[in-house]
Amino acid sequence: MPRSARVERNTLETKISVAIALDGSGRSSLNTGVPFLEHMLDQVARHGLIDLEIEAKGDLHIDAHHTVEDIGITLGQAFAQAIGDKKGIRRYGHAYVPLDEALSRVVLDISGRPGLEFHVDFSRAAIGGFDVDLFHEFFQGFVNHALVTLHVDNLRGNNAHHQAETVFKAFGRALRMALEADQRMQDLIPSTKGAL
Repeated sequence: MPRSARVERNTLETKISVAIALDGSGRSSLNTGVPFLEHMLDQVARHGLIDLEIEAKGDLHIDAHHTVEDIGITLGQAFAQAIGDKKGIRRYGHAYVPLDEALSRVVLDISGRPGLEFHVDFSRAAIGGFDVDLFHEFFQGFVNHALVTLHVDNLRGNNAHHQAETVFKAFGRALRMALEADQRMQDLIPSTKGAL
């Protein structure tokens, strides 16, 4: 069975549509009105080998907060639907990714429980007009609805673009590892509880 889903979320602030295929080839089609976020989401798709389509219309005349947060929420909902019963997956994933002077580590658990530890001290407050505080909002929205535990640590870096890019590339790589089939688990739920 293909692990894929399509989810729409419509509020007075945003209209979001997300289609995701977890066993993809890394293709993305992104139209959000927030170019730097699109650049980051493209990294997740490419390095996670996840096919991703996102269409978003939001109240960008106010700022990007609602749009970025709601994309995280909707992506999390789509992920949770696509993952299915979680039988036979590795469950845990981690990655270290460097980019020049920057280095980030992302560790995740497809646990059925939302949790976020986000430790990124960006070297500046905005990247190309994108408020870096919104990255936390994106990941919080994602974990709350994907029901994953996620630890994000930027270990070093003084270029904010590099810091962000290492985080999102590592996120994609960690997702890819966690989603892989574990042949020794086959049809088993990777938990002593028997459920995730």
